Amino acid sequence: MTMQGKVVWLVDDDRNLLAVLRAVLKEGGYQPVSFCSAEEALGAFEGRDGPEPRAIIADLQMPGMDGVEFLKRMREMRPGLPVILLTAFGSIERAVEAMKAGAYDFLTKPVENEKLLIVVRNAFEHGALVEEVRRLREERRRYLGATLVGSSRAMKAILELIEKVAPGNTTVLVTGETGVGKEVVARAIHAASERAAGPFVVVNCGAIPEALVESELFGHIRGAFTGAVRDRKGFFEAASGGTIFLDEVGELPPAAQTKLLRVLQERVVVPVGGSRSRPVDVRVIAATNRRLEEDVREGKFREDLLYRLKVFPIVVPPLRERRDDIPDLARYFLARHLGDREPRELSDDVIEILRSYDWPGNVRELDNALERAVVLAGEGPLLPEHFEGFLGKKNEMRQSLLDIEIPDEGIDLEVVERTLIQRALEKTCFNQTRAARLLGLTRSALIYRMEKHDIRGGRRPR
Repeated sequence: MTMQGKVVWLVDDDRNLLAVLRAVLKEGGYQPVSFCSAEEALGAFEGRDGPEPRAIIADLQMPGMDGVEFLKRMREMRPGLPVILLTAFGSIERAVEAMKAGAYDFLTKPVENEKLLIVVRNAFEHGALVEEVRRLREERRRYLGATLVGSSRAMKAILELIEKVAPGNTTVLVTGETGVGKEVVARAIHAASERAAGPFVVVNCGAIPEALVESELFGHIRGAFTGAVRDRKGFFEAASGGTIFLDEVGELPPAAQTKLLRVLQERVVVPVGGSRSRPVDVRVIAATNRRLEEDVREGKFREDLLYRLKVFPIVVPPLRERRDDIPDLARYFLARHLGDREPRELSDDVIEILRSYDWPGNVRELDNALERAVVLAGEGPLLPEHFEGFLGKKNEMRQSLLDIEIPDEGIDLEVVERTLIQRALEKTCFNQTRAARLLGLTRSALIYRMEKHDIRGGRRPR
Protein backbone atom coordinates (compact mmCIF):
# COMPACT_ATOMS: atom_id res chain seq x y z
CA MET A 1 0.00 0.00 0.00
CA THR A 2 1.43 3.37 -0.99
CA MET A 3 0.61 6.97 -0.15
CA GLN A 4 -0.60 8.66 -3.34
CA GLY A 5 -1.84 12.22 -3.08
CA LYS A 6 -4.89 13.25 -1.07
CA VAL A 7 -6.57 9.87 -0.71
CA VAL A 8 -9.84 9.63 1.27
CA TRP A 9 -11.58 6.30 1.86
CA LEU A 10 -15.38 6.30 1.93
CA VAL A 11 -17.13 3.43 3.75
CA ASP A 12 -20.95 3.25 3.49
CA ASP A 13 -23.59 0.74 2.39
CA ASP A 14 -25.57 3.56 0.68
CA ARG A 15 -24.26 3.63 -2.91
CA ASN A 16 -26.13 6.86 -3.72
CA LEU A 17 -24.49 8.67 -0.78
CA LEU A 18 -21.09 7.28 -1.82
CA ALA A 19 -21.58 8.74 -5.31
CA VAL A 20 -22.44 12.17 -3.89
CA LEU A 21 -19.47 12.18 -1.50
CA ARG A 22 -17.13 11.06 -4.27
CA ALA A 23 -18.23 13.90 -6.53
CA VAL A 24 -17.81 16.56 -3.83
CA LEU A 25 -14.37 15.29 -2.82
CA LYS A 26 -13.15 15.05 -6.42
CA GLU A 27 -14.30 18.62 -6.99
CA GLY A 28 -12.31 19.58 -3.88
CA GLY A 29 -9.13 18.04 -5.27
CA TYR A 30 -9.20 14.79 -3.28
CA GLN A 31 -8.88 11.19 -4.48
CA PRO A 32 -11.85 9.23 -3.05
CA VAL A 33 -11.84 5.42 -2.84
CA SER A 34 -15.22 3.75 -2.07
CA PHE A 35 -16.12 0.62 -0.06
CA CYS A 36 -19.64 -0.71 0.53
CA SER A 37 -18.87 -2.29 3.93
CA ALA A 38 -16.51 -2.00 6.85
CA GLU A 39 -15.34 -5.56 6.27
CA GLU A 40 -14.35 -4.73 2.66
CA ALA A 41 -12.40 -1.65 3.78
CA LEU A 42 -10.60 -3.57 6.54
CA GLY A 43 -9.67 -6.32 4.10
CA ALA A 44 -8.18 -3.77 1.69
CA PHE A 45 -6.23 -2.08 4.47
CA GLU A 46 -4.90 -5.33 5.93
CA GLY A 47 -3.99 -6.58 2.45
CA ARG A 48 -2.34 -3.26 1.56
CA ASP A 49 -4.46 -3.16 -1.56
CA GLY A 50 -4.32 0.22 -3.32
CA PRO A 51 -3.29 3.70 -2.18
CA GLU A 52 -3.14 4.30 1.57
CA PRO A 53 -5.77 6.70 2.97
CA ARG A 54 -4.87 9.90 4.77
CA ALA A 55 -8.42 10.08 6.18
CA ILE A 56 -11.47 7.79 6.29
CA ILE A 57 -15.17 8.71 6.26
CA ALA A 58 -17.37 5.85 7.51
CA ASP A 59 -21.08 5.53 8.26
CA LEU A 60 -21.95 4.94 11.89
CA GLN A 61 -24.85 2.58 11.09
CA MET A 62 -24.00 -0.23 8.67
CA PRO A 63 -25.11 -3.87 8.39
CA GLY A 64 -22.53 -6.28 9.77
CA MET A 65 -19.66 -4.34 11.36
CA ASP A 66 -20.84 -0.86 12.38
CA GLY A 67 -18.84 2.36 12.35
CA VAL A 68 -17.75 2.21 16.00
CA GLU A 69 -16.32 -1.31 15.67
CA PHE A 70 -14.65 -0.30 12.40
CA LEU A 71 -13.14 2.72 14.16
CA LYS A 72 -11.71 0.55 16.94
CA ARG A 73 -10.17 -1.89 14.44
CA MET A 74 -8.60 0.94 12.45
CA ARG A 75 -7.15 2.53 15.58
CA GLU A 76 -5.49 -0.78 16.44
CA MET A 77 -3.79 -0.86 13.03
CA ARG A 78 -3.12 2.85 12.56
CA PRO A 79 -3.69 4.92 15.74
CA GLY A 80 -3.01 8.31 14.11
CA LEU A 81 -5.24 7.91 11.02
CA PRO A 82 -8.24 10.32 11.25
CA VAL A 83 -11.62 8.54 11.02
CA ILE A 84 -14.71 10.73 10.45
CA LEU A 85 -18.10 9.17 11.16
CA LEU A 86 -21.38 9.88 9.35
CA THR A 87 -24.51 9.87 11.49
CA ALA A 88 -28.21 10.58 11.14
CA PHE A 89 -29.61 13.44 13.23
CA GLY A 90 -31.17 11.07 15.77
CA SER A 91 -27.86 9.30 16.46
CA ILE A 92 -25.94 12.25 17.90
CA GLU A 93 -25.49 10.56 21.27
CA ARG A 94 -23.86 7.55 19.58
CA ALA A 95 -21.63 9.87 17.58
CA VAL A 96 -20.44 11.53 20.79
CA GLU A 97 -19.72 8.07 22.18
CA ALA A 98 -17.69 7.34 19.04
CA MET A 99 -15.73 10.56 19.52
CA LYS A 100 -14.77 9.35 22.97
CA ALA A 101 -13.60 6.09 21.37
CA GLY A 102 -11.19 8.03 19.18
CA ALA A 103 -13.10 9.32 16.13
CA TYR A 104 -11.57 12.50 14.71
CA ASP A 105 -14.96 14.15 14.00
CA PHE A 106 -18.49 13.36 12.85
CA LEU A 107 -20.78 14.70 10.11
CA THR A 108 -24.57 14.74 10.28
CA LYS A 109 -26.60 13.59 7.29
CA PRO A 110 -27.49 15.16 4.95
CA VAL A 111 -23.89 16.30 4.63
CA GLU A 112 -23.26 19.91 3.63
CA ASN A 113 -20.65 20.08 0.88
CA GLU A 114 -18.72 22.96 2.42
CA LYS A 115 -18.73 21.36 5.87
CA LEU A 116 -17.49 18.08 4.36
CA LEU A 117 -14.51 19.76 2.70
CA ILE A 118 -13.62 21.74 5.84
CA VAL A 119 -13.67 18.65 8.07
CA VAL A 120 -11.60 16.62 5.58
CA ARG A 121 -9.04 19.43 5.21
CA ASN A 122 -8.71 19.68 8.99
CA ALA A 123 -8.38 15.90 9.24
CA PHE A 124 -5.51 15.97 6.73
CA GLU A 125 -3.73 18.67 8.71
CA HIS A 126 -4.27 16.73 11.94
CA GLY A 127 -2.99 13.52 10.37
CA ALA A 128 0.10 15.29 9.03
CA LEU A 129 0.82 16.69 12.50
CA VAL A 130 0.41 13.26 14.12
CA GLU A 131 2.75 11.74 11.51
CA GLU A 132 5.34 14.47 12.09
CA VAL A 133 5.22 13.88 15.85
CA ARG A 134 5.64 10.14 15.24
CA ARG A 135 8.59 10.78 12.91
CA LEU A 136 10.27 13.10 15.40
CA ARG A 137 9.80 10.58 18.20
CA GLU A 138 11.32 7.85 16.06
CA GLU A 139 14.20 10.14 15.14
CA ARG A 140 14.72 10.98 18.80
CA ARG A 141 14.66 7.28 19.72
CA ARG A 142 17.29 6.53 17.06
CA TYR A 143 19.47 9.38 18.38
CA LEU A 144 19.15 8.21 21.96
CA GLY A 145 19.94 4.65 20.89
CA ALA A 146 23.13 5.88 19.23
CA THR A 147 24.09 8.04 22.21
CA LEU A 148 23.27 5.61 25.02
CA VAL A 149 24.93 2.38 24.00
CA GLY A 150 23.47 -0.84 25.39
CA SER A 151 20.62 -3.28 24.89
CA SER A 152 20.06 -4.52 28.45
CA ARG A 153 16.68 -4.17 30.10
CA ALA A 154 18.17 -1.55 32.41
CA MET A 155 19.30 0.63 29.49
CA LYS A 156 15.98 0.21 27.69
CA ALA A 157 14.21 1.37 30.86
CA ILE A 158 16.50 4.42 31.06
CA LEU A 159 15.79 5.23 27.39
CA GLU A 160 12.06 5.12 28.10
CA LEU A 161 12.48 7.46 31.08
CA ILE A 162 14.53 9.89 28.97
CA GLU A 163 11.88 9.88 26.25
CA LYS A 164 9.19 10.68 28.81
CA VAL A 165 11.03 13.47 30.63
CA ALA A 166 12.90 15.12 27.73
CA PRO A 167 10.06 17.19 26.19
CA GLY A 168 9.27 19.28 29.28
CA ASN A 169 11.27 21.36 31.77
CA THR A 170 11.06 18.96 34.71
CA THR A 171 14.10 18.95 36.99
CA VAL A 172 15.94 15.62 36.80
CA LEU A 173 18.28 13.97 39.33
CA VAL A 174 20.59 11.32 37.85
CA THR A 175 22.24 9.04 40.41
CA GLY A 176 24.78 6.25 40.12
CA GLU A 177 28.35 5.27 40.85
CA THR A 178 31.32 7.15 39.43
CA GLY A 179 31.81 6.40 35.74
CA VAL A 180 28.38 4.96 34.91
CA GLY A 181 27.59 7.70 32.39
CA LYS A 182 25.44 10.20 34.27
CA GLU A 183 26.57 13.07 32.05
CA VAL A 184 25.74 11.01 28.94
CA VAL A 185 22.18 10.62 30.26
CA ALA A 186 21.96 14.36 30.93
CA ARG A 187 23.21 15.20 27.42
CA ALA A 188 20.69 12.78 25.91
CA ILE A 189 17.84 14.49 27.79
CA HIS A 190 19.02 17.90 26.57
CA ALA A 191 19.45 16.71 22.96
CA ALA A 192 15.94 15.22 22.89
CA SER A 193 14.33 18.31 24.44
CA GLU A 194 12.96 21.52 22.99
CA ARG A 195 16.08 23.22 24.40
CA ALA A 196 18.43 21.19 22.18
CA ALA A 197 19.45 24.29 20.20
CA GLY A 198 20.38 26.09 23.44
CA PRO A 199 23.57 25.69 25.50
CA PHE A 200 24.38 22.64 27.61
CA VAL A 201 26.51 23.93 30.48
CA VAL A 202 28.39 21.39 32.61
CA VAL A 203 29.29 22.41 36.17
CA ASN A 204 31.39 20.11 38.36
CA CYS A 205 30.25 21.35 41.75
CA GLY A 206 32.97 19.40 43.56
CA ALA A 207 35.79 20.98 41.55
CA ILE A 208 34.97 24.61 42.41
CA PRO A 209 36.71 26.06 45.49
CA GLU A 210 34.12 26.65 48.20
CA ALA A 211 34.84 30.40 48.31
CA LEU A 212 33.99 30.74 44.61
CA VAL A 213 30.98 28.42 44.28
CA GLU A 214 28.29 31.11 44.55
CA SER A 215 30.12 33.48 42.21
CA GLU A 216 30.64 30.74 39.62
CA LEU A 217 27.03 29.57 39.74
CA PHE A 218 25.13 32.83 40.15
CA GLY A 219 27.60 35.50 38.99
CA HIS A 220 28.86 38.60 40.80
CA ILE A 221 28.86 42.36 40.42
CA ARG A 222 31.92 44.57 40.31
CA GLY A 223 33.42 45.15 43.74
CA ALA A 224 31.61 42.21 45.35
CA PHE A 225 34.96 40.87 46.58
CA THR A 226 38.67 41.40 46.05
CA GLY A 227 39.44 40.76 42.40
CA ALA A 228 35.88 41.35 41.15
CA VAL A 229 36.85 44.15 38.76
CA ARG A 230 33.76 43.80 36.54
CA ASP A 231 30.30 42.28 36.50
CA ARG A 232 30.30 38.62 35.58
CA LYS A 233 27.48 36.25 34.69
CA GLY A 234 27.39 32.88 36.40
CA PHE A 235 26.80 29.45 34.93
CA PHE A 236 23.02 29.73 35.34
CA GLU A 237 22.79 32.82 33.16
CA ALA A 238 25.26 31.30 30.70
CA ALA A 239 22.86 28.36 30.31
CA SER A 240 19.87 30.61 29.52
CA GLY A 241 17.59 28.98 26.96
CA GLY A 242 19.29 25.62 27.50
CA THR A 243 20.22 23.15 30.21
CA ILE A 244 22.59 23.36 33.17
CA PHE A 245 24.07 20.07 34.37
CA LEU A 246 25.11 20.20 38.03
CA ASP A 247 27.47 17.25 38.42
CA GLU A 248 28.38 16.17 41.97
CA VAL A 249 25.60 18.38 43.31
CA GLY A 250 26.00 16.75 46.73
CA GLU A 251 29.34 18.57 47.14
CA LEU A 252 27.71 22.03 47.26
CA PRO A 253 28.33 23.95 50.51
CA PRO A 254 25.28 24.97 52.60
CA ALA A 255 25.10 28.61 51.42
CA ALA A 256 25.12 27.56 47.77
CA GLN A 257 22.45 24.94 48.50
CA THR A 258 20.19 27.69 49.85
CA LYS A 259 20.69 29.85 46.77
CA LEU A 260 20.14 26.89 44.44
CA LEU A 261 16.86 26.16 46.20
CA ARG A 262 15.69 29.70 45.45
CA VAL A 263 16.65 29.34 41.79
CA LEU A 264 14.58 26.16 41.52
CA GLN A 265 11.62 27.73 43.32
CA GLU A 266 11.55 31.19 41.74
CA ARG A 267 13.64 30.84 38.57
CA VAL A 268 15.76 33.86 39.46
CA VAL A 269 19.39 34.38 40.49
CA VAL A 270 20.90 37.09 42.66
CA PRO A 271 24.59 37.74 41.84
CA VAL A 272 27.08 37.87 44.69
CA GLY A 273 27.19 41.46 45.96
CA GLY A 274 23.92 42.32 44.23
CA SER A 275 20.42 42.94 45.52
CA ARG A 276 18.35 42.63 42.34
CA SER A 277 17.21 39.26 41.10
CA ARG A 278 17.62 38.28 37.46
CA PRO A 279 15.23 35.84 35.76
CA VAL A 280 16.78 32.69 34.28
CA ASP A 281 15.22 30.40 31.69
CA VAL A 282 17.09 27.18 32.26
CA ARG A 283 16.41 23.51 32.83
CA VAL A 284 18.27 21.90 35.72
CA ILE A 285 19.65 18.36 35.59
CA ALA A 286 21.69 17.33 38.62
CA ALA A 287 23.81 14.26 39.27
CA THR A 288 25.50 12.64 42.22
CA ASN A 289 27.23 9.44 43.28
CA ARG A 290 26.36 10.16 46.91
CA ARG A 291 23.38 8.92 48.89
CA LEU A 292 21.75 12.30 49.40
CA GLU A 293 19.09 10.87 51.72
CA GLU A 294 21.87 9.90 54.14
CA ASP A 295 23.44 13.35 53.76
CA VAL A 296 20.05 14.86 54.65
CA ARG A 297 19.86 12.74 57.82
CA GLU A 298 23.40 13.81 58.75
CA GLY A 299 22.58 17.49 58.15
CA LYS A 300 24.94 17.83 55.18
CA PHE A 301 22.28 18.42 52.52
CA ARG A 302 19.03 20.37 52.61
CA GLU A 303 15.96 18.14 52.59
CA ASP A 304 13.83 20.70 50.73
CA LEU A 305 16.52 21.02 48.05
CA LEU A 306 16.61 17.25 47.62
CA TYR A 307 12.85 17.24 47.01
CA ARG A 308 13.23 20.02 44.42
CA LEU A 309 16.00 18.17 42.61
CA LYS A 310 14.41 14.74 42.79
CA VAL A 311 11.26 15.58 40.84
CA PHE A 312 12.18 12.98 38.22
CA PRO A 313 14.90 10.58 39.42
CA ILE A 314 16.89 8.38 37.03
CA VAL A 315 19.13 5.71 38.54
CA VAL A 316 21.95 4.46 36.29
CA PRO A 317 23.02 1.00 37.48
CA PRO A 318 26.70 0.02 37.62
CA LEU A 319 28.15 -1.89 34.68
CA ARG A 320 28.49 -5.10 36.72
CA GLU A 321 24.68 -5.16 37.01
CA ARG A 322 24.16 -4.84 33.23
CA ARG A 323 26.81 -7.10 31.75
CA ASP A 324 24.74 -7.52 28.58
CA ASP A 325 25.79 -3.97 27.67
CA ILE A 326 29.52 -4.73 27.84
CA PRO A 327 29.92 -6.18 24.29
CA ASP A 328 28.06 -3.25 22.69
CA LEU A 329 30.00 -0.70 24.73
CA ALA A 330 33.32 -2.41 24.02
CA ARG A 331 32.68 -2.37 20.25
CA TYR A 332 31.60 1.26 20.45
CA PHE A 333 34.78 2.31 22.28
CA LEU A 334 36.93 0.18 19.98
CA ALA A 335 35.53 1.93 16.90
CA ARG A 336 36.03 5.33 18.53
CA HIS A 337 39.65 4.67 19.50
CA LEU A 338 40.49 3.18 16.11
CA GLY A 339 39.28 6.36 14.40
CA ASP A 340 40.01 6.23 10.67
CA ARG A 341 42.08 3.06 10.94
CA GLU A 342 40.98 -0.32 9.59
CA PRO A 343 37.96 -1.64 11.57
CA ARG A 344 38.63 -4.61 13.85
CA GLU A 345 36.48 -7.13 15.68
CA LEU A 346 36.62 -8.29 19.28
CA SER A 347 37.02 -12.05 19.60
CA ASP A 348 34.72 -14.17 21.77
CA ASP A 349 37.63 -14.73 24.18
CA VAL A 350 38.12 -10.98 24.64
CA ILE A 351 34.38 -10.42 25.12
CA GLU A 352 34.32 -13.16 27.76
CA ILE A 353 37.23 -11.54 29.63
CA LEU A 354 35.46 -8.18 29.57
CA ARG A 355 32.15 -9.68 30.72
CA SER A 356 33.79 -11.52 33.62
CA TYR A 357 35.35 -8.39 35.13
CA ASP A 358 33.37 -6.35 37.69
CA TRP A 359 34.38 -2.89 36.39
CA PRO A 360 34.50 -0.90 39.64
CA GLY A 361 35.22 2.17 37.49
CA ASN A 362 32.21 1.31 35.31
CA VAL A 363 31.89 2.57 31.73
CA ARG A 364 34.77 4.99 32.11
CA GLU A 365 37.11 2.16 33.12
CA LEU A 366 35.94 0.02 30.18
CA ASP A 367 36.68 2.93 27.85
CA ASN A 368 40.21 3.23 29.30
CA ALA A 369 40.77 -0.52 28.93
CA LEU A 370 39.83 -0.43 25.24
CA GLU A 371 42.03 2.60 24.60
CA ARG A 372 45.01 0.86 26.22
CA ALA A 373 44.37 -2.35 24.29
CA VAL A 374 44.24 -0.48 20.96
CA VAL A 375 47.63 1.09 21.73
CA LEU A 376 49.15 -2.28 22.69
CA ALA A 377 47.70 -4.08 19.66
CA GLY A 378 49.14 -1.59 17.19
CA GLU A 379 47.97 -2.65 13.73
CA GLY A 380 47.20 -6.21 14.82
CA PRO A 381 44.10 -7.82 16.33
CA LEU A 382 43.09 -7.20 19.94
CA LEU A 383 44.04 -10.26 21.98
CA PRO A 384 43.22 -11.38 25.55
CA GLU A 385 46.77 -10.53 26.70
CA HIS A 386 46.17 -6.88 25.79
CA PHE A 387 43.66 -6.76 28.64
CA GLU A 388 45.14 -9.13 31.20
CA GLY A 389 47.75 -6.69 32.51
CA PHE A 390 45.05 -4.10 33.06
CA LEU A 391 42.30 -6.30 34.43
CA GLY A 392 44.27 -9.15 35.99
CA LYS A 393 45.99 -7.07 38.66
CA LYS A 394 42.77 -5.31 39.55
CA ASN A 395 40.85 -8.58 39.82
CA GLU A 396 43.68 -10.04 41.92
CA MET A 397 43.71 -7.01 44.22
CA ARG A 398 39.92 -7.01 44.47
CA GLN A 399 39.92 -10.72 45.35
CA SER A 400 42.60 -10.21 48.00
CA LEU A 401 40.45 -7.54 49.61
CA LEU A 402 37.43 -9.85 49.52
CA ASP A 403 39.48 -12.60 51.18
CA ILE A 404 40.29 -10.48 54.26
CA GLU A 405 39.21 -12.24 57.46
CA ILE A 406 37.41 -10.13 60.05
CA PRO A 407 38.72 -11.00 63.55
CA ASP A 408 36.30 -11.99 66.29
CA GLU A 409 36.98 -8.77 68.16
CA GLY A 410 35.95 -6.80 65.05
CA ILE A 411 37.70 -3.96 63.24
CA ASP A 412 37.52 -0.18 63.25
CA LEU A 413 36.26 0.70 59.75
CA GLU A 414 37.22 4.33 60.24
CA VAL A 415 40.84 3.31 60.82
CA VAL A 416 40.80 1.10 57.69
CA GLU A 417 39.44 3.91 55.52
CA ARG A 418 41.90 6.44 56.94
CA THR A 419 44.81 4.04 56.37
CA LEU A 420 43.80 3.33 52.75
CA ILE A 421 43.52 7.04 52.01
CA GLN A 422 46.90 7.73 53.60
CA ARG A 423 48.58 4.93 51.62
CA ALA A 424 47.01 6.08 48.35
CA LEU A 425 48.30 9.61 48.98
CA GLU A 426 51.78 8.35 49.81
CA LYS A 427 51.82 6.11 46.71
CA THR A 428 50.99 9.10 44.48
CA CYS A 429 53.30 11.60 46.22
CA PHE A 430 50.18 13.25 47.67
CA ASN A 431 48.62 13.96 44.26
CA GLN A 432 44.95 14.07 45.20
CA THR A 433 43.64 13.45 41.67
CA ARG A 434 45.75 10.31 41.20
CA ALA A 435 45.04 9.11 44.74
CA ALA A 436 41.31 9.50 44.15
CA ARG A 437 41.60 7.46 40.95
CA LEU A 438 43.41 4.67 42.84
CA LEU A 439 40.59 4.54 45.38
CA GLY A 440 37.80 4.73 42.79
CA LEU A 441 36.64 8.11 44.12
CA THR A 442 36.13 11.55 42.67
CA ARG A 443 38.66 14.14 43.81
CA SER A 444 35.98 15.99 45.75
CA ALA A 445 34.90 12.77 47.48
CA LEU A 446 38.53 12.13 48.48
CA ILE A 447 38.86 15.67 49.84
CA TYR A 448 35.65 15.17 51.84
CA ARG A 449 37.06 11.98 53.39
CA MET A 450 40.42 13.64 54.06
CA GLU A 451 38.62 16.39 55.99
CA LYS A 452 36.53 13.78 57.79
CA HIS A 453 39.70 11.99 58.99
CA ASP A 454 41.60 15.24 59.55
CA ILE A 455 44.22 14.38 56.91
CA ARG A 456 45.74 17.71 55.87
CA GLY A 457 48.37 18.41 53.27
CA GLY A 458 48.64 14.72 52.61
CA ARG A 459 49.71 13.96 56.21
CA ARG A 460 47.62 12.60 59.04
CA PRO A 461 48.17 14.42 62.35
CA ARG A 462 49.92 12.22 64.86
